[in-house]
Amino acid sequence: MATQTPTRPQHDQTVETKIQQVQQIYADAPEYVKTALKNTLPSLKSLGSEAQTSHAESAGRIGVRLGKVSELTLISPFAPGGAQRLRSLLQLLNGNFSAGAKVGTLHNMRFVFLDNDTKLLFATAYDGLWDPYIEDFATKIPDEMDIIFSAAEGWPGIRSPKVKDWIVAHQIPAEGWFVAHPDLTVAETARVKRTGKAVEGFLDKLA
Repeated sequence: MATQTPTRPQHDQTVETKIQQVQQIYADAPEYVKTALKNTLPSLKSLGSEAQTSHAESAGRIGVRLGKVSELTLISPFAPGGAQRLRSLLQLLNGNFSAGAKVGTLHNMRFVFLDNDTKLLFATAYDGLWDPYIEDFATKIPDEMDIIFSAAEGWPGIRSPKVKDWIVAHQIPAEGWFVAHPDLTVAETARVKRTGKAVEGFLDKLA
């Protein structure tokens, strides 16, 4: 009988192919980068293999979801005077976005001014799927949304039937994204914190 050579799982072959592609693309990188790549190659192979079984999914209409958490990143030109208006508002708030807590599924958000205040980058992470998330903002903090995003060119207003199409037109799905605890929603994270504090208080009393 002929001896058959065991074949590796398909995902391992895919990882090896991707590793080869990375090595080829980095072939003209500076020497220190090629040294770093060589040093991290075993780790990259391991991470690449693990990634084959990750649960990255679509967040719905657009965007990426890992476990229970989804991402949204959009870039839009500023409307005339929009950068100045938004900056003054953000300076007033000084990081106090407590109104966002009304949405209930918001993990974080940030506003970044790009290209000499000509473009706005808005990025956020949230629980669940894309459509319910946008609808939550439209129903729970509509005025706040219009005050903020009127700074962006062409913003139709959160109550407009065209608002979702506007967001999709400016949203860019992440090529790479890390979530430390993709299995925890905002509500679950808050519950874990409360439980942790209660346990710490109990232990302090025992001590």
